[in-house]
Amino acid sequence: MNGVSTQKIVPVLLSGGSGSRLWPLSRELYPKQFLPLCSDRSMLQDTALRVGNAVAFTAPLVVCNQEHRFLVAEQLRQSGVAPRGIVLEPVGRNTAAACAVAALNIAATDPDALLLVLPADHQIRDVAAFHEAIGVAVRAARTDRLVTFGIAPTVPETGYGYIRRGGFLNDADGAFAVAAFVEKPTLEVAKGYLADGGYAWNSGMFLFPAALLLAELERHAPAVVAAGREALEKGVSDLDFFRLDTDAFAKAPGISIDYAVMERTDRAAVVPCDIGWTDVGAWSALWDVGVKDDQGNVVVGDVLLDGARDCYVRSDNHLTAVVGVENAVVVVVDDAVLVADRDHAQDVKRIVDRLKASGRGESVNHRKVHRPWGAYQSLHTGERFQVKSLTIAPGSRLSLQKHHHRAEHWVVVNGTALVTRDAEQVLVYENQSIYIPIGTIHRLENPGKVPLTIIEVQSGSYLGEDDIVRLEDSYGRN
Repeated sequence: MNGVSTQKIVPVLLSGGSGSRLWPLSRELYPKQFLPLCSDRSMLQDTALRVGNAVAFTAPLVVCNQEHRFLVAEQLRQSGVAPRGIVLEPVGRNTAAACAVAALNIAATDPDALLLVLPADHQIRDVAAFHEAIGVAVRAARTDRLVTFGIAPTVPETGYGYIRRGGFLNDADGAFAVAAFVEKPTLEVAKGYLADGGYAWNSGMFLFPAALLLAELERHAPAVVAAGREALEKGVSDLDFFRLDTDAFAKAPGISIDYAVMERTDRAAVVPCDIGWTDVGAWSALWDVGVKDDQGNVVVGDVLLDGARDCYVRSDNHLTAVVGVENAVVVVVDDAVLVADRDHAQDVKRIVDRLKASGRGESVNHRKVHRPWGAYQSLHTGERFQVKSLTIAPGSRLSLQKHHHRAEHWVVVNGTALVTRDAEQVLVYENQSIYIPIGTIHRLENPGKVPLTIIEVQSGSYLGEDDIVRLEDSYGRN
């Protein structure tokens, strides 16, 4: 990266999100940053690897929802990234509080650090150009500036905020003062911005000198800093994570870093750049960046098209046929199907809001539910019984537990299970089974080096996940 000094930059990955805009593939407990939407890796993994150059960057600090902690840790492990730390937010408080906590955490040992704040769910196709833009941003930050990255607009987009460019910064060639931040415009206004040439999309990515960010937060949003400081002081370490104090963090105003600081400070700078960026904010964005056939369709999965044009069609595990449709989004997953006009892709959030209001679980989880030990998937449910498939990672184990209302039958499909059943321990091999009566203290472990696959048949008067009494847990959940 041209212009980056020998001092390493600290990447701060913001991994929040509610999983609403890319429903039904994205869910509250499995939002889009954990999905392989733009490559074979998840968006979180792509973001971490994008700043994986150990010469220029330190290990990343991740700030995430506490419910996502094991997903974050496992996906980083799979990609070979050892994070500087994983800070857990007990409640969502938008990006200002997350940035304040990150700055306080890092400034405690390195007040001169430069923080590269990156949402974990954005796509950047031209990584080399992104690194060049970081080099320009470093030069601007060295002149006591809070720097944002402005994306060169290609269409009159109404879904993004805009940044109006001010004058050149003499000591940072390629960077400009920020004249104004502009809210999402109407179509006609957006067309004017595009024709003007002096506007850029607000990417939500920043480069901050830690001490300057904290000083400007103290000046413009002191309640955010106070809540972040107290949440860190009263927080506790938990395995590989740091848990912010719930009551203290909840005091933070739920505002964005743009509103808290960038729109108010006189130290804001922008680096305009053309880096192939998108925030993947709707299914239409995946059509925009996808590889299209001769009829303008983007297809993912087992799909047959006939007479379809300009469609995005994605199917996981089901043959999906689309006939004579134009400008549509069709997404098929195990437990839900979405069909939408591509121009109304942003409105999917309204469906998620209705699902939540009616208490339906399809807004929260997939049928496949991830756990720190692996995952389980519901296969069939009937009167007083349920069938699940469990996959336990090598060396992992479930909690030592019991149930008051259900018995369990386990059949080993692949691998070897070590089963604790009251006072005994039993090895159960492929094609063998074992029975766990109601009230029995039990644990399931994978002592092998390959994934363990179990078919579990539950039977009893109540089969809810809350009928688990954890007596001992390796993951701090009891």
